[in-house]
Amino acid sequence: MSHQDASVKSILFALLANLGIAITKTVAAVITGSGAMLAESIHSFADCGNQGLLFLGLKSSKRKPDTEHPLGYGKAIYFWSFIVALMLFSMGGLFSVYEGIHKLSSHEGLKSPMIAVAVLSFSMILEAFSLYGCLTQINKIKHKTSLWTWVKNTRQSELIVVLGEDVAALLGLAFALIAVTLSIVTGNPVFDAIGSIGIGVLLVFVSVFLATKVKSLLIGQSADEENNVEIRLFLEKRPEIEHVLNLITLQLGPQIMVAVKAKMAEVDSAAQLVENINICESELRKINPSIQWIFFEPDIE
Repeated sequence: MSHQDASVKSILFALLANLGIAITKTVAAVITGSGAMLAESIHSFADCGNQGLLFLGLKSSKRKPDTEHPLGYGKAIYFWSFIVALMLFSMGGLFSVYEGIHKLSSHEGLKSPMIAVAVLSFSMILEAFSLYGCLTQINKIKHKTSLWTWVKNTRQSELIVVLGEDVAALLGLAFALIAVTLSIVTGNPVFDAIGSIGIGVLLVFVSVFLATKVKSLLIGQSADEENNVEIRLFLEKRPEIEHVLNLITLQLGPQIMVAVKAKMAEVDSAAQLVENINICESELRKINPSIQWIFFEPDIE
């Protein structure tokens, strides 16, 4: 399975789950008057919009290189992933905090609170399936590394965003369920408002983490360590190369750019030197199809 196929499936799982959850929670929020429920419904609709933006980013990243963008449009997915992180911060986090603070001073109490409990419980089941689908796709591409190691090292911003959204959504639902339950047990609607604030703080924290992760990719981050090691070892073993002097990689969405400075094995002619370089480039692309651009500079130590 290609990395982009895993991303598309994960985004689709999240979109379908969030759309159903958003509609259900909106109806429940209107019936119950729950601030935490309203915060959760806004969060789910925002997530649906976010998944649409990620699909747009994946489509944009497939555009062919042109004169204005000679290295292609692969980094478009990073831009849209960053926008999603900002939307999660503003439409999700800040709105939830505002709604909670507002409800602290003017909460009329919950109406039909058991509806809220039922909807939140059902939503947690759907969100858990969405998270399971995302983790299943990640497990297919992360090989034997731990999930946290993959999160730190991956260059797939769209999968990181979907994972972050799913985790935040599941925890947010848990916060909302606890808040509504406490309001029912104690008869104090303040707990519902506190739940809304807690959801907002959670979303702000997750969005800042995602934005920080994507920022590195937007600025220009190398390929991950696994790819870098694989490329260097391959080049060092080539008979056409005596020694790799410098290696630079740059992750451009699903594609990788490689710049190599190497001391080449001695040959009888410039034509043979060029042929050896071409062979190295061709063989390198065979072991790593993600490499789209290779800039090879022969040099001496």
